[in-house]
Amino acid sequence: MSYVITGATGALGRLVIEALLARTAPGEIVAVARDRAKAADLAARGVAVRIADYGRPETLRGAFAAGDRVLLISGNEAGRRLAQHSAVIDAAREAGVALLTYTSVLGGPAATFSIAEEHIATEQALLASGVPYCLLRNGWYHENYTGALAGTLKTGAVIGSADGGRVASAARRDYAEAAAEVLTGSGHEDSVYELSGDTAWTMAEYAAEVSRQTGRKIPYRDLPEERYAALMTEAGVPGPAARMVADADAAIARGELASTSGDLARLLGRPTTPLSDAIADALKEPGLS
Repeated sequence: MSYVITGATGALGRLVIEALLARTAPGEIVAVARDRAKAADLAARGVAVRIADYGRPETLRGAFAAGDRVLLISGNEAGRRLAQHSAVIDAAREAGVALLTYTSVLGGPAATFSIAEEHIATEQALLASGVPYCLLRNGWYHENYTGALAGTLKTGAVIGSADGGRVASAARRDYAEAAAEVLTGSGHEDSVYELSGDTAWTMAEYAAEVSRQTGRKIPYRDLPEERYAALMTEAGVPGPAARMVADADAAIARGELASTSGDLARLLGRPTTPLSDAIADALKEPGLS
């Protein structure tokens, strides 16, 4: 039996592997990646590397073995994810894995924003497969916002279309540690966890915290959804991606990402990382202090 992480060289995948390395021996961990070179550092630490591509189902047949406990990290190719995820589910079922854990979206079938559509369909495919499953319905990452701090400081404002809606975000590392806990723990089969931060905040509160930590006046500018999408497109964001982001902000305004179930903190055995800590860490990056 191995702990198998797909998408292992991505930002979340690497953090999951770090969390697993703190819990188990490297030889029990498998990193599934498309590019062996990108996984070379993991191999050097004793992690097994298997090469497979979500978009090439034939490569997935050797990715899993009977008894493996697998984390399927959702793909990033919108419009192709259901087919890609289904290929992983099929390969996992054929291999006889003991658990297939999937990084879904907060709210699952209750989510009405476009980003959620392929997650919901993947959940349905996983449940229909008969494979023992665990759904990790991840909320937003702090990094969704702190990753854009350079642009925020350049423009002098936080811009969005979330109105006064709240976001119960958490650090990417929090979600990674929770995934590692599920993979290595017991009693998680056929379970669903709604994962989010302990505190839900508004965009105005986020802007106020950035202001406090930088000593600058950074307001929140709320725009209509269509204008926000257009502004992102003008800045170089591809049209479909801009519309998805604006659509997600509209969902925030409706309260769809504000849930604070406590599931994430319970899996972690500690409080989730505060947004203020994430902002402080981001501001340590060169050029932002």
